[in-house]
Amino acid sequence: MFALPGVVWLLAFFVIPVYAVMSVAFGSVDPVLRISDPEWNPLNWDFTSFREVLDRVFTDDLRAVFIRTTWFVGLALLGCVVIGYPIAYYVARKAGRRRGLILALLVMPFWISYLMRMLAWTNLLQPDGFVNQVLGWFGGSGDRNWLDGAWPPVVIGLIYGYLPFFILPLYSSLERIDERLIEAGRDLGAGKLGTFLRITFPLSVPGLLAASVITILPMFGDYYTNSYLTSGSPRTTMIGNQIVEYLSESTQPQVGASLVLILMAFLLVLMVYYLMSTIREQRGAER
Repeated sequence: MFALPGVVWLLAFFVIPVYAVMSVAFGSVDPVLRISDPEWNPLNWDFTSFREVLDRVFTDDLRAVFIRTTWFVGLALLGCVVIGYPIAYYVARKAGRRRGLILALLVMPFWISYLMRMLAWTNLLQPDGFVNQVLGWFGGSGDRNWLDGAWPPVVIGLIYGYLPFFILPLYSSLERIDERLIEAGRDLGAGKLGTFLRITFPLSVPGLLAASVITILPMFGDYYTNSYLTSGSPRTTMIGNQIVEYLSESTQPQVGASLVLILMAFLLVLMVYYLMSTIREQRGAER
């Protein structure tokens, strides 16, 4: 009985939606209306369209989209690590009485729609926007058109949009590190850098992995960022854009649903790796 609410939640918000996507992916298209005709009976599923999409992902046009998306997400994750780790470390270990204020500032972006934040960046990246003004103050090029369809604004937007997702779980991990371990390292002669490299960083790796997984999962499905920061340029098309296009703007909804399943399988591999790493860390700690 205690597990009943969790089971209902899992069925309502995961199992049933995934089954609906599978019904579309392995179903057909209405010959007259050209809309999806889901096949709810698994015995009648047709895998022809899914096999064709899978072949396109590995050998044809969709391969470049998956590689591009992975590249963007990788760069954005690297940016989140470079920016987010020092912030999370400072908040967890050095902020003191300012910790609550900084955490509130980190959470504050969630109060504003992601769409609105991306629209704000389109103004900041205009040729006469604030970004070019700042570059001009430091002697850089102050007339660049950032919205010309190039990839840097997409990566910048991803970093900005998902950085709080990275910082908060990493902060939680760093904050739980026993201060006595750090003091022991210093008592044994290690300096600040040595203590960080040998004690703090290794103990924060599980939190770093958790923060990375939490960050990249929504990044892979993102389709707002490049749509607004590059005006939907085909040079920056991501998997999410292809899914939206096939599901809502074309007569091939099975392709979009198949892409959803393929992306889910890819992300499931990452999740399994994270879980295995966590289990290994726990077993190592128990020893």
